[in-house]
Amino acid sequence: MSHVIRPAGPSGSKFTLNTDGERHTVQNVLSVATLGLGLVAFVAGLSPAAHIIASWAGAIGFFGGLYSQYISATTPERSLNVVGIVASFVGAAFGVYHGGFMP
Repeated sequence: MSHVIRPAGPSGSKFTLNTDGERHTVQNVLSVATLGLGLVAFVAGLSPAAHIIASWAGAIGFFGGLYSQYISATTPERSLNVVGIVASFVGAAFGVYHGGFMP
């Protein structure tokens, strides 16, 4: 059965953002930063006392994510960007609802 599909390499598959074989250091850092800011904004947005953190992290993550999406080179980078942008937007919305950008 020579037509059976086998996993590539000994480990099968591993997660990588560089699916095209080239290094995209800036794009990868921006994608991970967008996801991180989105998670911080979302979690902080759930607490009314952390509305300032949620608002600022959400705004920075949202606009930084849009730029990261603009310069992204691979599909996994774009996937992280979309998740980070949505989480940033929701976190910023919760932050603004709970009190906004200033104390």
